[in-house]
Amino acid sequence: MTRGNQREKDRERAQARASKGKQVKGDGLTPEQRRERDAKALQEKAAKKAAQEAGGNKAAGGSGGGKK
Repeated sequence: MTRGNQREKDRERAQARASKGKQVKGDGLTPEQRRERDAKALQEKAAKKAAQEAGGNKAAGGSGGGKK
C-alpha cells in the first residue's frame, strides 16, 4: 500500500500543467500591472457606456414625447 511513486508522478504532472498554463498567458505582466490595465479598461468601458446612455436617453425622450 505504498503510494510514494504515484505521488511523485502526480507532482510531476501537476508541475508540467502549471508551467504550460504560465506559458499560454504570455503577456509578461506582473499581477499588479495586470490589475492596473484591467482597471483602466473597465473605467474606459464604463465611461463609454455612460456617454452612450446619455445620448440614447436624450434621443428617446425627444422623439417619444410627441406621440400619444
